[in-house]
Amino acid sequence: MSAFKVERDGGVAIVTFDMPGEPVNKFSKSVIAEFDAVMEGIEREVTVGNVGAIVIISGKPDSFIAGADIDEFLTFNTAAMARAASAEGQVRFAALERTRTQVVAAIHGACMGGGLELALACQYRIATEHSKTILALPETQLGLIPGLGGTQRLPRQVGLQTALDMILTGKNLRAKKALQIGLVEELVHPALLRAVAIQRARELATGARSHPVRRAGLMGALLEGNPIGRSIVLRQARAMSEKRARGNYPALGAAIEAVAAGYGPHHEGYALESRLFGEMAMTPVSRQLINIFFATTALKKDRGVTGDAPPALPVPRVAVLGTGFMGAGIAAVSAQAGLPVRFKDVSHEQIGRGLAAVRDVLKERLRRRQITRQQYDDQFSLVSGTTEYTGFANVPLVVEAVFEDVAVKHKVLREVEPLLRPDAILATNTSTIPIVDVARGATRPERVIGMHFFSPVHKMPLLEIIVTPQTAPQVITTAVAFGRSIGKTVIVVNDSPGFFVNRILAPYMNEAGRLLEEGVAIDAIDDAMLDWGFPVGPITLLDEVGLDIAGKSGAIFAAAFGDRLKPSEAMARVLASGRLGRKNKSGFFRYDARGKRLGVDSSVYALLGTSRTRARVRAEAIQERLSLAMINEAMRCLEEGVVRQPRDGDIGAIFGIGFPPFRGGPFRVVDAVGAAQVVNRLKVLNGLHPGRFEPCAMLAQLAATGKPVYKS
Repeated sequence: MSAFKVERDGGVAIVTFDMPGEPVNKFSKSVIAEFDAVMEGIEREVTVGNVGAIVIISGKPDSFIAGADIDEFLTFNTAAMARAASAEGQVRFAALERTRTQVVAAIHGACMGGGLELALACQYRIATEHSKTILALPETQLGLIPGLGGTQRLPRQVGLQTALDMILTGKNLRAKKALQIGLVEELVHPALLRAVAIQRARELATGARSHPVRRAGLMGALLEGNPIGRSIVLRQARAMSEKRARGNYPALGAAIEAVAAGYGPHHEGYALESRLFGEMAMTPVSRQLINIFFATTALKKDRGVTGDAPPALPVPRVAVLGTGFMGAGIAAVSAQAGLPVRFKDVSHEQIGRGLAAVRDVLKERLRRRQITRQQYDDQFSLVSGTTEYTGFANVPLVVEAVFEDVAVKHKVLREVEPLLRPDAILATNTSTIPIVDVARGATRPERVIGMHFFSPVHKMPLLEIIVTPQTAPQVITTAVAFGRSIGKTVIVVNDSPGFFVNRILAPYMNEAGRLLEEGVAIDAIDDAMLDWGFPVGPITLLDEVGLDIAGKSGAIFAAAFGDRLKPSEAMARVLASGRLGRKNKSGFFRYDARGKRLGVDSSVYALLGTSRTRARVRAEAIQERLSLAMINEAMRCLEEGVVRQPRDGDIGAIFGIGFPPFRGGPFRVVDAVGAAQVVNRLKVLNGLHPGRFEPCAMLAQLAATGKPVYKS
């Protein structure tokens, strides 16, 4: 079946892209070949005068073109294959750009990657002023660079600085912003898109409308209009990307190189783009980032249960017990999703503080222009408070976010459960307390489930849903559906102390503490793990989370797993001194009055009991101890069935604690390095630090058989 339909409106040919059986339009080799044939046919009509202009539009309701077919990337066996695919697409889009008539791209919905590259090859772009219309070149997020001319055309369209920002970050642009920077020429209401696009094509073809001229402004002319200015911009981009990537993301440097080549001979820029695209497609970084893309896509279809299960209950409203930092965050993201939220706390003063915290989250989105003033008002109006459980009778989902104490949670459950409808779900937001212990306080334990939100809720993408043997299947499917409805990446794990994400974090943090005890400098530990790929170092993370929180979770892990996960004594001494981290502006780092971090607080070394002379340990040794402690614990969780499959664990580690995405997750690391090598290194470490690095049974078995973690 054809992906393209051609219609006529006077002298305008309307090409509708609508891939049969697919939710979105994607470019594959076969689709580009079909597009080529369609455009050649229209070109012949242009020659004889039957067609004077062309409109390209999507047949999908909320998507223009999602980009390339990522499945095809995995079929590339060599850089030459990937390079050839890029070059073929470049030829087609170059022909579109040089066509003898006017081509208008009519954009509604997602216009990503190759979709935006096609739009850039058109002579005019119209987008709908709609929240679902976003434009981006996200290839660097897959370890690639734009390969269909994007590095060459985008700087000419929007300017060098703006183009570099778009390409290096891969960020989405709303339609209004796209108009402001000159990426599109016009915004219209979705209902008018087709008619206006046809009219503009006709006007451009007859000369009744001219093309807008991009005006760079004085600063743009100084920085981009001459070789010296461009070299300054490119040098700054290289410095910033190197600082950000720390040598781990080669596509950033490749993208800058391709963009720079676009200011030389025309053919050389395109040739370099395709060559670099081919090289990046073969890097391990790109393969792992593509694995993450497929894993997150698959998770969106995972209902959280195996086999048949009742459909998820509709959740048109939600109640939140507790208006503290976590409760307010949960309320805010629920309101952002359009759900009415009923807050409950013990006093009007606390409810007021909770509402203020929700307001602050929404105000930040308003300040960043992610929502309009009307959307801000509408979302904030969805949140209301009570001290008496009024309004709870018909709420299908209640999220409990009270103090992290099982007795307090039991008290709240006993109060609220009799007031709810029989099929209501009680979700407890806890980071360490076993859900089975919380469920003992309920008369309907099968309706109790864990929802571990990560802090801050409005920024952290992961939601860890924890189930017990008693949890009803419909409760699981409803919790999963709710999590996705509020924009979270959801993994389902089985109940265990610390669940999955915090459990694998525990040995990682413990090793950081022991390195401090051994006299290693705070910044040496943090820098080593930043170089390994984590977004923040472990000591910084301790200060951010709070030493009191770490102390409570450490005690739970020690009680559950013994000396293997016992936290370092030095950490307990630092906590006992009254240092809590950023929250009281006293931790391993110094802070100013506004809470801005100033640097390492060297006075903490006295509490750690180490000498003033810092021990010298190679960064590689620090990285090995911390990463292998985490990876070994992740394998234990897989062995014990805490995570259902490696995919869930890798996504949980990446989205929950910032495990380096380019490494693919702890289980992908085992497969990349080889289980035998991982076991050998663990045995060496266990000899130096007995009991902490004993390889788990599953890992030892994989090493003995030579099998990978991922069975595919």
